[in-house]
Amino acid sequence: MTQEYADSTEHINRTENARETAGTGALEDWDRIVDVLVVGSGAAALTAAITAAEQEQDVLVAESTDLWGGTTSISGGGLWMPNNPLMAAAGVPDSTEKALTYMETVIDDVGPVSSRDRKLAFLGAIPDVVTLLSSLGVRWMRSKDYPDYYPDKPGGMTGRSLEVKAFDTRELGTWFKSSRAAASGIPAPLATDDVWELSRAWSTPSGFIRGARFVFRTVGGLVRGKRLYGLGGALSSSLMHIVRRQQTPVWLSSPLTGLIQDDGGAVVGAVVAHRGRAVRIRTRKGVVLGAGGFARNAEWRKKYHGLDQEYSSAPEGDRGDVIDLVAQRGGALALMDDAWWGPSTVGPGGGVAFSLAERSMPYSLVVDSSGQRYLNESESYVDFGHHMLERDKSVPANPSWLVMDARHRRRYLFSAIMVGRKKWAAEGLLLQAGTVAELAEKMGVPAAGLVSTVQRFNEFARTGVDADFGRGNTDYDNYYGDPGVKPNPNLGALEKGPFTAVRLYPGDLGTKGGLVTDADARVLREDGSVMEGLYAAGNTTASVMGRTYPGAGATIAPAVVFGYLGALHAAGRTTGAGTGSGTPAGAHAEAAAGSTGTEAAPSQP
Repeated sequence: MTQEYADSTEHINRTENARETAGTGALEDWDRIVDVLVVGSGAAALTAAITAAEQEQDVLVAESTDLWGGTTSISGGGLWMPNNPLMAAAGVPDSTEKALTYMETVIDDVGPVSSRDRKLAFLGAIPDVVTLLSSLGVRWMRSKDYPDYYPDKPGGMTGRSLEVKAFDTRELGTWFKSSRAAASGIPAPLATDDVWELSRAWSTPSGFIRGARFVFRTVGGLVRGKRLYGLGGALSSSLMHIVRRQQTPVWLSSPLTGLIQDDGGAVVGAVVAHRGRAVRIRTRKGVVLGAGGFARNAEWRKKYHGLDQEYSSAPEGDRGDVIDLVAQRGGALALMDDAWWGPSTVGPGGGVAFSLAERSMPYSLVVDSSGQRYLNESESYVDFGHHMLERDKSVPANPSWLVMDARHRRRYLFSAIMVGRKKWAAEGLLLQAGTVAELAEKMGVPAAGLVSTVQRFNEFARTGVDADFGRGNTDYDNYYGDPGVKPNPNLGALEKGPFTAVRLYPGDLGTKGGLVTDADARVLREDGSVMEGLYAAGNTTASVMGRTYPGAGATIAPAVVFGYLGALHAAGRTTGAGTGSGTPAGAHAEAAAGSTGTEAAPSQP
């Protein structure tokens, strides 16, 4: 048996049938003893595992599904990281104070999860976590042209988001085959910062140049024998590569099924279903939960969101089992009625695709079942989702309709229907007609209503001012627009047939609600007390971003940061009879420094 394929149970400092004194003082049987157990394998979980290992902790990662990487692997992979080191190196001015002003302006108070302390903990840790991961091999780059989603608000600006450069997944060997990126990701070196210009690659010079660069990058990787992945695949693979070098074992198909607490309520261990048996794991320092949300839990989506059907881009294992397990133990919940919403299309076979640039480009508009506009089509996707759901309470808007004229189809990339357009049409998922009135009949909306809406919209396109919803008024709106269309890059009159319509549904990138945590990522009870030894980050928790989405990557960034903070705090705990204390958030810069890990091949589950 080679070291690469060695059983994880043979890893150093892990023992079978170990016995250790738990917080109760009684002697209990344990199947395994570790310092930190990390549950999940997305950005939050892997960052926690990396951080704990750098603090010389004995770490085990347990993933419930047979694929590692979580939602991160199939996401855009961006991280909204204000005042990050790459901005400083580029001479782009930002500050914690400026970013906090922006967050306090755009994020409404939703209780402890969006507290000032949590915001400051998030912002304060960004330089350290970016530097730590960079020192271990993560190759960051700026999405320098991506604006905050409310750039006109106090503290808003452009260029705060980071992403990871394309990663050669061959460096992971056969381990990449068990990644979610390999199963569902985009096998190309695509970057978030490519998408805005690629969407108009054949209609603007800058888009064509960006497209050419992307092609050269892709071909260049192939010529050099590389298997390059970008977006979320690059991020998750970069993190897993570090985890592997640190020789941290990763168990797949190993869900968390129980928590073990001492008489004082502190978590001192866990039960994980692994290889057909319940494995009792003693955790000396803590359990860090990064197991995702509940986007694929139909019962909860109906209960909390009122949806009879979900249209989520999250993976199938996103069922909220861990959230439920902790809630049953007294863990507080918040924001369970919210999600990282965004309009989505549903194609042949039921495939869901998140809609981003398509709805924002000129020569298009969105209407409800009455044929009326009800929102700014170019607004941030979470606002779009909120507005769609709110509209549906008074006028049926689930689904809504994206209506386009012929120029939209010719000029702009509509990725969901690039392949199989005829099948979309044959199944009635893409409707087309020579006139707006004829299209309305096929859509089942009042022809007079849609015709009137288009006429009014066309006047806005000619003047450049959307007097109803302000489309095209901000840099964020314009980011997914066509600079060649004047006077407003987001407004283009619908005049050229044939006209096309596709349905838009209230989709999401995952859920926003979950466990309530503090500035150190410690899980809290309903009374605000700490569940010692238990930490959580990512979509397992209620987001520090509240009900909004400040900028590109505002989902993954706090997942990474609070995964880091939770692991750092756990590593600093001194445990006695179920009690402990750790390094407070913000006092972690020195502790985060450490070795870059060993290059030896890690054990395989």
